[in-house]
Order: sequence, then C-alpha cells, then structure tokens
Amino acid sequence: MQKSMRMKKEIKMLTESPPHGISCWSNGDIDKLEAIILGGEHTPYNGGVFKLEIQIPERYPFEPPKVKFVTPIYHPNIDTGGRICLDTLKMPPKGAWKPCLNIGTVLTSIQLLMAEPNPDDPLMTDISNEFRHNRSLYEENARKWTEKHAKQDTKVDDTSEKEETANDENTSSKTRDPTDSQDNTSSDNHVTDDKTNNESTGQKRSLPMYDMTNKCSKLQ
Repeated sequence: MQKSMRMKKEIKMLTESPPHGISCWSNGDIDKLEAIILGGEHTPYNGGVFKLEIQIPERYPFEPPKVKFVTPIYHPNIDTGGRICLDTLKMPPKGAWKPCLNIGTVLTSIQLLMAEPNPDDPLMTDISNEFRHNRSLYEENARKWTEKHAKQDTKVDDTSEKEETANDENTSSKTRDPTDSQDNTSSDNHVTDDKTNNESTGQKRSLPMYDMTNKCSKLQ
C-alpha cells in the first residue's frame, strides 16, 4: 500500500514537473517505468536521446530501484548490458541509497554521471583508462556511439521527411492547371482569326509614317 501511494505521487510529480532534460512515465504498471535522458550540451552525448528502464522493487522505497540503459552508451560506468555503477543505486554500506530519495533524484544523478564519469569505480576498464589517459579519444568514441545508437531514430525521421517533400514536389510538377492549356488554345485561335480577317478584307500592313517619309526623300 505504501509503495503504491508513493509511486503514484512520484509519477505525478515527474509528469507535471520533470527535471530538465529528463522525462519518465508509466505504461499502466507502476512496477516498471520508462525514462529518457537527453545528452548534455557540453558532453560527447550532446544531441542523443537515451532510453532507460526502471524496475521498482517490492520493498521500495526501502530498496533502490533497478535502472538500466536500453540505448547503448560509451561510458566508463555503464556496461554493454546497460547496467550502471552509481552509489545512489546501491544499498549501504557500499551505496548511498536512502528512502528519502526518489526516481527523479536517481535520474538526475545518472544525468550528472553522464556529464562527469567516475573513472575510479568503472564497469568498463578500457573506457576508464581511455578517459584517464586519452580524453580526446574517449570523447571521439563517445560521440560516434551517440551518433550511431542515440540518434538513429532522428535520422530515419529526417529521411522520411525529405522523401515526402520530394514526392510532393514531383506531384506538383506533374499536375498542371487545365486552364493553362485552355488559355493557350484561346490565344492561338485569336491570332488565327485576326490573320484570316486581314486576308479576307485584302488589307495590307501599312508602313509607319517615318518609313514613308524616308522613302519619299530617297525618290527625290
């Protein structure tokens, strides 16, 4: 009962006033939540959209939630299975979880960990060494992973939009206003009628006045 009331309150709070760059929701099951964290502006994860799954234990809030990344991320403290090495997600004495903490606090801590990795407590030793000794290479690899895994859906949407625009342009160029052809036909008929009338009346086109004056002067 306490868990259910607590989770309803937390979900409402996350819906109405979520932390910056974070969104979290339930699909009807308060024991399993989904969340999204946006990559920070001044980090190699900038522009990435990272999805997470949150499992609420039966003894919550006296036990921490179980959180993992669904979107792959290149990070010293997050392994290829999405598991996260973070004190807030561990029980004392090794961890720092307290019943006064909540889901919003956990997600904010993960967001901070993305911006400031902890190489002293790594899950991925090779990435941790890279972070320590070759920061530029770490950032380059993290950006590549973000581009490949966390921006994939965005690229698909952009491609679809471009294809739709191209199709609209092709359709527009193929569709012609029927009044255009009618106007052209009417214009052609008008010219033909004028020509016919001139021929039938025997009228010839007269020269302008200045032409006649010039001809007279030449004859004299």
